[in-house]
Amino acid sequence: MTPRTASLLRPPGTDRGRVLLVLASALAVAVFTATVPLLRDWFDLRVYYGTVNTWIHDGGRVYDYRVPGTPYGFTYPPFAAVVMAPMALVGLRTAIVTALLLDLAALAVVVRVLCGPGWRRHGWYGAGLAACALALFEPLRDTVSFGQVNLLLLALVLTDVRPPASDPPPSRSRSRLPWPGRSGLPWWAGAGIGLAAAIKLTPALFIGLLFLVGRRRAAAVATAVAFGATAFAALVAPDASRFYWTRALWDTSRVGRLDYVSNQSLQGVLARVGVESRGVWAVLVVLVLCGWAWRTRRAAARGDLPAAFALTGLTACLVSPVTWVHHLVWLLPSFAVLIRAGRPRVAGALYAVLCTSVVWLWFDDPSGVGAFLGANAYTWVTLGLLGWLPVGQFPPDPRPASRISSAMAAPPSAAAPTTSATSDQPPSPSLTSARSVAAVAAVAAGADRVVDGAGRGGTAGEGPERGAGPRSGPAGEEGAVPGPDRGSGCGPARSASSEPTGSTRPAAANPQSSSSRASS
Repeated sequence: MTPRTASLLRPPGTDRGRVLLVLASALAVAVFTATVPLLRDWFDLRVYYGTVNTWIHDGGRVYDYRVPGTPYGFTYPPFAAVVMAPMALVGLRTAIVTALLLDLAALAVVVRVLCGPGWRRHGWYGAGLAACALALFEPLRDTVSFGQVNLLLLALVLTDVRPPASDPPPSRSRSRLPWPGRSGLPWWAGAGIGLAAAIKLTPALFIGLLFLVGRRRAAAVATAVAFGATAFAALVAPDASRFYWTRALWDTSRVGRLDYVSNQSLQGVLARVGVESRGVWAVLVVLVLCGWAWRTRRAAARGDLPAAFALTGLTACLVSPVTWVHHLVWLLPSFAVLIRAGRPRVAGALYAVLCTSVVWLWFDDPSGVGAFLGANAYTWVTLGLLGWLPVGQFPPDPRPASRISSAMAAPPSAAAPTTSATSDQPPSPSLTSARSVAAVAAVAAGADRVVDGAGRGGTAGEGPERGAGPRSGPAGEEGAVPGPDRGSGCGPARSASSEPTGSTRPAAANPQSSSSRASS
């Protein structure tokens, strides 16, 4: 790289330069958003709005409603319709504005949780660039453009129990769990996950996460809340509940075509290559769930709750029969884990793939080798993250060298007491010599302890975290003790690249939902 190129790539050092960079980025994002991706015209929000209006005002049945001109209607559990019922009190435009404001609030919560306490140090400049990068992320674009609920559910799950990125390091003396134990959890821990699972089935896997890592009380609360919310919906809408749990849930054709290019689940990949056997899909699901359980327990044993959450979100997207592109907002925690582990280039490259809308290039013909790779690109990214997401890798100790040096200083030796400063007699040579020998010995002993501690430190990959003490067995037993500061997903590392890497499918007149899929 030439010096001129390096100077062009260097971040601006003045406020004026930063303002110009943020404005230029915002302009580029606006041009990209207006020309490349499809705008969904709030299709799914229209499904929600039409469903609750027909149900509340016209006495219609929840699952009989269809968007005019399409065969698609409401596909969520009945409790979701109960939660959305207040939309019947307002107009469609008010509902759209409300959905936008809720999405912005949920996005702020998600970014705050994933970045941890260190988000403030980035200031307005970092916030502006992060907003531009998030606006390019196709799952997020589609979530907002469809009027979907995925972002709200992600925020609800992330903030439940305890914010993952800001959990303090566990202490071996506090609990057998690999992060703060039962005494540190509120009695309602797990309620948010239970509500999310009652609204949409995808977050239900996070209840399994709670059981898997030993938070059994929170898992019991989540399960009770999910069943309680479902029972409440059965009281409010008994016919809708009966129809959903006995018929609609098992009819995937109500959601859309399984081979539709937007379906980036394992089932979608199989459907696009012509494999219709449910047995093959079931085997793949079991294998993915086994891999998730194994890697999640390893993350739990290392006290890495953010990685455990990220792995669960990845798995939920893979095993669901239908995972539309907008469902992939559950991948956001994975990018935070990659950045925290010191791999911003990997995070940037994978994030850029999910900004390109590349899968739509095979919208008309998802056949052939090229389509197998390109039309399923987001599935491959998700599988790769599930298999190779760093676990148990935390930032190095941020303490300054002066604090470490002071920690190495030897304490006063009882064998060589200091003399009074008011003494008129000079110290004897023998006493001076004894003090010198004692001081050198103490410093040498301290250095030996530091070297010995470093020798027990972690290794790269998925080994024990750097600077950690000895770790123990599986989750639920006395866990490892990570370094003094885990850092955050939005630490000092460079932000993930979000520049699109290619063109996407040409613009179409109809939204994705209106032709090939329903709200989900």
